[in-house]
Amino acid sequence: MTEPGPLLTVRDLALSRGERLLFEGIGFELGAGGLLLVRGPNGAGKSSLLLTLAGILRPERGSIAWAGGEERAPIHVVGHLPGVKSRLTLGENLRFWRAVNGPTGIAPDAALDAVGLGGLDDIEAGHLSAGQTRRLGLARLLVTNRTIWLLDEPTASLDTAGEALVGRLIAERLKTGGAVIAATHHDIAAGVAPQTLTLGAA
Repeated sequence: MTEPGPLLTVRDLALSRGERLLFEGIGFELGAGGLLLVRGPNGAGKSSLLLTLAGILRPERGSIAWAGGEERAPIHVVGHLPGVKSRLTLGENLRFWRAVNGPTGIAPDAALDAVGLGGLDDIEAGHLSAGQTRRLGLARLLVTNRTIWLLDEPTASLDTAGEALVGRLIAERLKTGGAVIAATHHDIAAGVAPQTLTLGAA
């Protein structure tokens, strides 16, 4: 039986911003069920690497190859800002993202339950705490099914329970054949041994 190939293969990736070379020589493979943690000090290019993988930034050189020869695999990108519209209710936020990305995941009310915001559907998002806002941003991952998640500091503003929630969400994504790349300063308890990529290392 043939082993499935990687979902993502990166070779000799380099990125410059203006006159500054952020990183070079980046290479890795990530298969189904794989977790890659991107480490490094602030300014090392962690967020920029995620944006490059998402096709938002163009690399200086190198290649990014997705499974099946796709130009870009089905991905979710959740940046350090959670992408929440403060004047919309929680339910309206999720229905908006579901309409944009496709209704292939769970229902908005179920997603709110899953991230600990059940019963708050009709509350305007602007009234949430920073941790609740982060949880709402994570709920976006659940209303549309995407193979690969690119997460920028997914545990930011979260307490211990929120960090555990991130681990559970990632673990469930990996169990269903997805993969996750997370730029983070923290460990993520997702029940698997992650790969680690460190940017800005001497």
